[in-house]
Parts: sequence; structure tokens; C-alpha cells
Amino acid sequence: MQYRQLGRAGLRVSTLALGTATFGNTDPNGWACHDLTAARRQIDLCLDAGVNLIDTSNAYAAGRSEEILGEALTGRRDSVLISTKVRFPVGDGVNDAGLSRHHILRQIDASLRRLRTDHVDIYHVHEWDGRVPLEETLQALDSLVQAGKVRYLGVSNYAGWQLMKALAVSDRHGYQRFVSNQIYYSLESRDAEYELLPLSVDQGLGVMVWSPLAGGLLTGKYRRDRTPGHGRHVGGSSEPPVRDRDKLYDTIDVLVRIAGSHGIPPAQVALAYLLTRPAVSTLVIGAREEHQLAETLKAAEVRLAAEELRQLDQVSAPALIYPHWHQAAIPAQFRGESDRVLHPGP
Repeated sequence: MQYRQLGRAGLRVSTLALGTATFGNTDPNGWACHDLTAARRQIDLCLDAGVNLIDTSNAYAAGRSEEILGEALTGRRDSVLISTKVRFPVGDGVNDAGLSRHHILRQIDASLRRLRTDHVDIYHVHEWDGRVPLEETLQALDSLVQAGKVRYLGVSNYAGWQLMKALAVSDRHGYQRFVSNQIYYSLESRDAEYELLPLSVDQGLGVMVWSPLAGGLLTGKYRRDRTPGHGRHVGGSSEPPVRDRDKLYDTIDVLVRIAGSHGIPPAQVALAYLLTRPAVSTLVIGAREEHQLAETLKAAEVRLAAEELRQLDQVSAPALIYPHWHQAAIPAQFRGESDRVLHPGP
């Protein structure tokens, strides 16, 4: 296992992190359902492999994910970093969702109780809330760091302008900045390269990737001529959405071919590719079965040749939307490091 800085923060995280959206889940419609026993086994596998970060949310399984994680980590809390989140609904009340000071302060205490800890290492706002002034949200988050309840702040699922505005507000008032940007990014969809990855490079945020295998689409089980018997997309999940199925299958064909030449599963190739991308600090992974998780963890050891990376780049490249197709003509000497995320060539 390798470890990387989380952006410009001093925190070092393993390149693979364990995601816990399946912990406590009781809906078998495409999602795995892991109870305390299964969760303990997955955590054991990850710790043995060198994983030092576990990601959860107060909204996963109505808080049950945090409860299971807290119980499973009893006696070994100091062995891992914990990331959790706030924003999504946790009840039916009018103030039981969002990023108001009221909701944030209530939810951090509830998360700490469930997690059986006195602090969260990374606290992510889970989604944009356009109804609440950013000053209110960011001051509340800053107060959690000052109180020692949170060590670092993160953001998830923001648009580029929303994230840049939040960073500007934090800078103007001297609040703690976001250091982590948790985003969807995979060979199935590289939309993040338009704004979110360049912004993360420019502003020094470490990227945590959720669903790096596109909800299982990049495992090699989904092909033009066959579909697995179970899985999130078999169960009707629309997250992540597939906008270009032909392009997806073309990408999977290249993945399968490269994986075959290495004698490894396609999922390992898909993850190894993402670990070469700018600003990426860690990939949040999960699996239905223990043997799948054990195989996925080996992705940290995979190294792809330059030609293999070029082939994956080419087959999965996002279309250049405006103004990026216009900026593609800018001579290389006028490009900065963040520009090269989407325009790496001369």
C-alpha cells in the first residue's frame, strides 16, 4: 500500500480507502448488505492490506453504517482515519437535512456518538445546499475544527463554481478550508476533468474518488453480450448514469485486454489508471464479497505501462465541451499545471 498527502494538508492517506455504504444496508436491490460480522471481516482485510482510511456518512442506512463502523472499531479506533459526511436527510423534520448551523452542529454530535469516538478525521459536506448562506455553513464547520470535533474539512458533489466560491468565502473570513474533494470519477465518466480536477490541482485539494468502478460496471462482468446475475445496475440503480453505452463497452474491451496481458482482473486496471491521475489521493472501494475486496485491494500494487495508459486515455476521453474545445488551441507554453489535466499534450 502506498500513502499520499491529502492535497496540501499534512494528512497522509492510503491510496485505497474502504467505503461503508453497504454497512447496515437492508435493501438488497443491487446493493450489498453487510452486517456487523461481515463489516468486521472487511475492515480486517483492509487493515491487513495497509488501508488507513474508512469513509462513511450519517445518511448511510439511516445512521446504521456509522453505528456498525463504530462498534467494529472498538479497541482499534487509533488504527484508522474516519471520514463521514453531513447534508442528506436523516429524518422527516424541516431541519433534518441541509447545511444550516443547526443541522451541522446536531449531526456531528450524533455521528460521534454512533462512531464511538471524540473526533472525526475528515468531515465532508455531502452535497450543495443553495438555500443556506455559505458563511453560515463554513463558520459552523470552522467551529467544529476549533472545538476538536473535526480534524480536516472536505466537500463532496459540488460544481466547480460552488467549490471555488466556498474556498473564497473561507479565505475571506479566515475559516478552515476544505482540503478534500470527494467526487465521482471513473473510466466510465471523466467529467471531473472539465473543472473539478483542475480546480483541485490549482487549490491544493486532495481528491477522494467515490465509485471508481462505476458501480461495478468496470469490473468486467458487464459486457456487450452478457450481464451478471446480480449487481447494482442489474437491480435498477441509476447511479452512476450511463450516457454512452457503446463508449462504455469500448472502454471495457480495452480494460479486459490490458487486464488479460497482466493476468489480473479488469477492476485492478481501472483503479490503477485512476491512481495516475492528477490530484487523486485515494480511491474509496467496496465489494459485495470478501474475495472481491481482497482482489480489489491488490490494485495498489499494479503499475501500467505508458502505452496502456494512453490506450485507456484515448478510449475513455471526454468530449471537449465549451470553452475547453476553444482552449485546446492554446499553445503549450501558456498552460499551467491545472490546464494540463484536460489538455496534457503540446
